[in-house]
Order: sequence, then C-alpha cells, then structure tokens
Amino acid sequence: MADTNPIKQFEVHEVFQFEAFGLNLAFTNSSFFMVLTTLMTIVLFTVAMGSRATVPSRAQSVAEIIYGFVADMIRSTAGSDGLRFFPMIFTLFVFILVANMLGMFPYFPAPGWHSFTITSHIIVTVALAMLVWLTVLFYGLFKHGFGFLKLFVPSGVPWPLLFIVVPIEIISFISRPVSHSVRLFANMLAGHILLKVFAGFIVMLAGALGAAGYLVGILPFAMTLALTALEFLVAFLQAYVFAILTCIYLSDALHPGH
Repeated sequence: MADTNPIKQFEVHEVFQFEAFGLNLAFTNSSFFMVLTTLMTIVLFTVAMGSRATVPSRAQSVAEIIYGFVADMIRSTAGSDGLRFFPMIFTLFVFILVANMLGMFPYFPAPGWHSFTITSHIIVTVALAMLVWLTVLFYGLFKHGFGFLKLFVPSGVPWPLLFIVVPIEIISFISRPVSHSVRLFANMLAGHILLKVFAGFIVMLAGALGAAGYLVGILPFAMTLALTALEFLVAFLQAYVFAILTCIYLSDALHPGH
C-alpha cells in the first residue's frame, strides 16, 4: 500500500554525504531543489529573453509580463525610489514562485523521487525573511543615519503616548522576520498536508473496501482535484504576498518618516 503519511513528504534526505572540519555538509533533497529552482529560473529567463524580438514570443511575453508586474508592484508600494531594489525583489518573487510550483508536481523530477517544497521548511523562509529585514535595517541606517529611528516615532502622536507607541513599533519591527517567514511556511505546509490527507483517503478506501472503495473515493478524489487547483493559486499568492511585504518593508528604509 502507498505511504499515506502526510508528514513524510517534508523529510530531508541526504543525496550524497560530505563532511569537512567535523561538519556534516551533506547535499540533501532540499539542497537539490534549491539548486534546481535556481537553474530552472536562469534557463527559463535566458531562453525567454535570448532573442529580444520586437514581436515577442510567448515565452518572452511571459517574462516581460512578470518583469512589468514586479516593477508596478514596487512603484505602487515603495515609489520610484524603490526600483533600486528591483533585482532583489524580482529574484525573491521568481525564486519563491518557481519553488512553490515545483513542489506541486509529485514524483518530480523522476520516478522514485518525491517532490519537495523548500518553502514548506521554516529554515528556508526565515533565511529569506532575514535577508529582507537586514537589508531594511542596514540600508536605512546607511542612508538616514539616526534619522532612520523616526520609523519608531510616528508623526502626530502626542508625546505622552510615545512611551506606549514607541515600544510597540520597536517590537513590531523586530518581529517582522517572524511574521514574514511563518506566513509563507505555514500556508505551503498546511496546503500540502491537506492534499496528502485527501489523497490518502482514496488509497485507504480502496484498500479497505476493494472495488467499492473506488466508488466511495470519488468524493475525496474530487476534493483533491479542487484543492490542487487552489494550491496552485496559493503558490502564486504566497510569492506575491512575500514580495509585496518586502516592498512595504523596504519603503520604510527609503522613507522612515510616517
């Protein structure tokens, strides 16, 4: 019988072992899918934009649409000044989107391999969120100096309330990497667990009831199809949400005054 454990899909396995200076630096399935995501992104955009034709091909049109989508998102949230962070935001958006989509294909890239969604692991999303948070902190201090601290002192607030508002603003800023990372991690984790649970119902019904189980399993099969479509949408939305929150946070580094 097929394995119906919904948590097994998140296990990290070593592809090949490597140890240096007493540290386990093994190349894992998580590392493989990170490399695969990066290589696929590079290849797809290189092929799409290789010709740069006046009349774009479908691939070039998709690449240009994504480019314009991210640029408009930055302008609407961080202003034209935010375009200096375009390479970073574009890379984060495309990397998360491709990683999420890869995780939607079971037994990828070959039979015997299980798909692995790297964004369903908190260590990956925390690393991405910390990259954004540290960029905001260091760029804000570099550009504005101590003026960056205006971020924690909202304008128009009566000074007696500052003793309450300022600590709240500081705690809110410090907790950004937590909320930024957990949102992506939790949505991808929960979605894949739910898909596995409903798919497992079909296998268990078939094993318990035989031929009748396939008939009874029509309902969980229909739910699995519906959830799969929804999960593709969530995969895009979570990449978008992560990117737009990045834009909002970087706007604070550019314009710390409220």
